[in-house]
Amino acid sequence: METRKVLSSLCYFSIFFAGFIFPLVVYFASGDQGTKAHAKKSLFSHLIPLILMPFVVIAVLNDSVNIQNEIPTFTIISIVAFALTGIAVTIWNIVKGVKVLLAE
Repeated sequence: METRKVLSSLCYFSIFFAGFIFPLVVYFASGDQGTKAHAKKSLFSHLIPLILMPFVVIAVLNDSVNIQNEIPTFTIISIVAFALTGIAVTIWNIVKGVKVLLAE
């Protein structure tokens, strides 16, 4: 197995153990353009759920201030969207990591 493939797939699999730090380190430390491309893609995919985090915080704060014995729908919708996005990004990273390992 080539080191380039393993390093590229680890960038995607790092969603489980190192978040966005591992792809960032690989991007700056690697000299191979293919590995850098995979590190960049995985880095952006790891950051996608973080983009939604402010919406969740705003929803929780908004619903906690305006609570009047109502169901906090904005909070529930934002948390469900955040969770679904996180699951989708995780599955996408697993698929991409396996594809990189199996590529010839």
